[in-house]
Amino acid sequence: MSLDNEPVYTGGCQCGAVRFRIEGALGRPSICHCRMCQKAFGNFYAPLVSVGHAKFEWTRGEPKRFQSSNHVRRGFCAECGTPLTFEAPEDGGDGFALAIGAFDHPEELAPRIQWGVEAKLPYFDSLHELPARETMDDLSDASYLADLISYQHPDHDTEIWPPEDRQ
Repeated sequence: MSLDNEPVYTGGCQCGAVRFRIEGALGRPSICHCRMCQKAFGNFYAPLVSVGHAKFEWTRGEPKRFQSSNHVRRGFCAECGTPLTFEAPEDGGDGFALAIGAFDHPEELAPRIQWGVEAKLPYFDSLHELPARETMDDLSDASYLADLISYQHPDHDTEIWPPEDRQ
């Protein structure tokens, strides 16, 4: 929280080339199953939250944009490809949304509605029934993980990125 009790959110792309900061209440977190969102995120759906009237700023870099339709642009990091924005300027209020997974604390933004359900993949509702394992549960299947070093930007703001020892 900021000094005036407004919520503060930060986030950015996987490589750290693009970072953002938001002060104020966000809109309703959602997921969209439409085919356009599936392709934009390369995933089953797009998890998004609208910025609404909160104070938003890019604090490092800015996304490259792709005009995905006559009404919507999609922002993504030109360096690492992380999906970042859904931009529909004519929408009036909720026309600028950010990818929930790009936030430093995505656990704070649980989706409250689903859109585009006509394109929801038929197996989506049964995914929770699949066996679940933690990443390091079976190193024999993924022995390369034993000495894994992440080059991903950490989930907090940094003065310099990448670190000087990796430049």
